[in-house]
Amino acid sequence: MRRPRSEPAEQPPAQEDLLLAAAYVSDAQYNRNVPFETSPRAIRLYCFYNHWTLRVATYIFICVDLSLALFEEPAVYPLPFLATATVEILCLTVFFGRLMHFAKVTPQIVFWKDTKNICILVTIGLTLLDLIIYGSLEAAHIHSVRWSRALRPFFLINLPESRQVRRALRSIRNTLPDILYVFLLFMFSVLVFSLMALKLFGDRGLKTAEGSPYLTNILEIAFELYVLVTTANSPDVMMPAYDFNGWYSLFFIAYIIINTYIFMSVFLAVVYNNYRKHLKNEIRKLVYLKRYKMIEAFNILKVQVGVEFVVQEATWKRLARLVVPDLSTSHLELLWKISDEGQKGHVDRMNFLRLADLLNIQVVTVSIKKHPLDIWMPRIYQSSASLLVQRMVRHRVFVWVYDVIILLNAVFIALDEKSPIISRMEWLFLSLYIAEILLKLYTYEPRAYFGRRQFWNWFDVLIVIAALVATVANATIHSARKYNSQQILDIVLILRILRLLRVIISIQRFRVIVTTLINIGPTMLTFGGLVFVVYYMFAIIGMEVFQGKVHFYDANFTAPDALLCGNPALKGSAFARARYCKNNFNHLASAFLVLTELTVVNQWHVIAGGFALVTHQAAKLYFIVFHIVVVILIVNIFIAFVLEAFFVAYSLEKSEIETAIEKKIQELGVGIQEEEEQDEKPTANLSAKDGGFSEEDEGVERKASKGLYCRIASNKYRTVDALLQRMFESELAPDDDGPSLDEILSFSPSDMYLKNPNFESSA
Repeated sequence: MRRPRSEPAEQPPAQEDLLLAAAYVSDAQYNRNVPFETSPRAIRLYCFYNHWTLRVATYIFICVDLSLALFEEPAVYPLPFLATATVEILCLTVFFGRLMHFAKVTPQIVFWKDTKNICILVTIGLTLLDLIIYGSLEAAHIHSVRWSRALRPFFLINLPESRQVRRALRSIRNTLPDILYVFLLFMFSVLVFSLMALKLFGDRGLKTAEGSPYLTNILEIAFELYVLVTTANSPDVMMPAYDFNGWYSLFFIAYIIINTYIFMSVFLAVVYNNYRKHLKNEIRKLVYLKRYKMIEAFNILKVQVGVEFVVQEATWKRLARLVVPDLSTSHLELLWKISDEGQKGHVDRMNFLRLADLLNIQVVTVSIKKHPLDIWMPRIYQSSASLLVQRMVRHRVFVWVYDVIILLNAVFIALDEKSPIISRMEWLFLSLYIAEILLKLYTYEPRAYFGRRQFWNWFDVLIVIAALVATVANATIHSARKYNSQQILDIVLILRILRLLRVIISIQRFRVIVTTLINIGPTMLTFGGLVFVVYYMFAIIGMEVFQGKVHFYDANFTAPDALLCGNPALKGSAFARARYCKNNFNHLASAFLVLTELTVVNQWHVIAGGFALVTHQAAKLYFIVFHIVVVILIVNIFIAFVLEAFFVAYSLEKSEIETAIEKKIQELGVGIQEEEEQDEKPTANLSAKDGGFSEEDEGVERKASKGLYCRIASNKYRTVDALLQRMFESELAPDDDGPSLDEILSFSPSDMYLKNPNFESSA
């Protein structure tokens, strides 16, 4: 993989060597697993391939390709076939070009062995074939099916940019064999109970509430009992038997205990256990690949000093500049002082291997500034009365008082707003909130109060502004008696209720929970993408099978079949009685809504039964398969992921790298502790800006005297994957080269590896 260097070890590395090392470090920084050619031309192409503009452009074309279903028949906004086909061909051209770019930077044998590349090529070919066939039949006025539309999510899955979605899919694929036996046992239990129900109730002449025969068909019984597992038809399915004889309720109670509570819990346990096992296997690969790439970069740049191999300061800084071109000089100096612990002018192998983690942690400058009033009128601002106000605002009692005010406001919002007293109290509460913000702006420096990291301050002010707008608009609307727009009044009421969200700001535990959810939000998008892929494929299939079978009509429509959703087959059905006509597959948006309702599972059997009536009873298999894939499999994996992510993020501690950075900042005398930025004292007259801590080391004391300090910017790097990766890295000795690249890529969950109690119990 690595080119031999032509220069002597004592000479500075050539630019080609630096580019190759930078590519390895960049891959380690972003956890990329792309084998690439090491020729100078291939390295430059690889760096260009990873440029953010190309990645963003690729995602834009993926979104355009997926959104074409909104404009194709059946369409939300119909467009001619020629227009949509032209756009799709353009998207396919971009995907093919992106794939060819990837082929130029990877070895040919690796490219053709990668199944995702083959999958993209096959999908492009099948899509073009479908376009030709469909276009030809359309020209001959023959109706056809665009079957290739269901393949469009494959581009989202298989392009190299979507490795997180692929990882989630791999977790599902690897989990399937383990849950297959549980699922077969579950289906066997459903079948046994179905046979028992047929023998118990089939010959008793019982009727349902609609007058239909009760549990007389084995397939219908199996479907009803499967639905009962989701509790969607409980207790309706039990009532005819229960009315006939109360003892028959024991049959359904036993069924629910065994299948709903025991088997569904076992499903969650098996999915969760196997998800963790395969996730750790993925993380183990990432850790070893990261170590492998950093060692390769070190071996390219190392020179011998005495008895050890090191990387010189100038080489290290040039490398860091190549990996992060916009790295400020001061930030670079800080990272160098952390890496060069002995101030020897070079870094050893152990400290070099931390470079990727160092570059992932953002350090910003914190500027301590005087309040404008302290500059303009210092005698008044520093007077005893002014200082008393400032101490009062900073005191915890000030927060408690406003907590009580918020609770009182909640009581008055629930009361009748038409009362003059209630109306006046709304203005009183609003005045108190405005006074609170003005007092905080008087106490804390305004630019710091509205700093980039002060999310809760921005949230507080926006909520108060919204409440002010709502109150003024409400008063204006009531004063104009001729104007009574219900939509405006609805918006006003919603904005007034948003005022209660200030409770989140006031209670510390609420802030911690919400902040944790915000931190794990980006990683949760991985499963959001996975759910979208499954939804899209089922929506396309549902549109092709069920489009036009059900129609929605307004309540005053006089068509004969308006109450039957436009289909006489629904006469007397629960689907028609419930007026579920808008739950159809007539375009992509309504199909997504139906799938969302199926995921919630309430009344999903009514929807499935309705579409089975207008097509065939076999259509119920579509809904059963969707329930198995989404509700039983993906939702359980999503629950496992959220549990693990939340627990990890909720109890997260600083990494060793972050601790080293903060320690060095404190040693340089330019540090500020996080305790000084508590939300009770929102900013303490601090403001942050990107960059480093000083221009040069000798200027640290001078800048510190002017009020410039440093801190770690945020928790963006503290994802679940990063934490698990950090835990496993602690198991590796600094001089451990790890297994070879082929061994790393062939890891399986059953492989033996070092055990760490923290790593094992991280979830």
